[in-house]
Amino acid sequence: MKKQNNLAAGISEPGIVDAYLEKLRHPLLDMIHYLRQLTLSADKLVGEGIYWNAPTFYYTGKMKPFDPKEYKRYIVGFNFYKQDTIRLIFLRGADAADPKKLLSGEFKDKRKLLALQSMEDIKKIEADLKKIIKDLVKKIDD
Repeated sequence: MKKQNNLAAGISEPGIVDAYLEKLRHPLLDMIHYLRQLTLSADKLVGEGIYWNAPTFYYTGKMKPFDPKEYKRYIVGFNFYKQDTIRLIFLRGADAADPKKLLSGEFKDKRKLLALQSMEDIKKIEADLKKIIKDLVKKIDD
């Protein structure tokens, strides 16, 4: 039987994220730190770890059993592939209330994306981004 990881168990790993970010060399590191704190501050049930080679944020509360391939616990993951953009990947983004249409993409798996290139980009949408995260947390067991 495969060992359950901390994301699947809902156990936050801030020390692992701290160590990862300490070693990360990226021109938008200030934005990354800011987005991390913004994401964690959106709801007390948001935890973090390193999955898919970047910080990943997920629900840490109790849940009914589910297939891990449904990504029900998952909220948002960061992607640092580009050096001029931070991409946020919401695997269940299509489920989020997003009245201002901040999230983009029409993927069959319900994924939505948000690309940010500056602190000004973040500041303009900060309140709406928190609302999206809170909404996804609220809908975890729907």
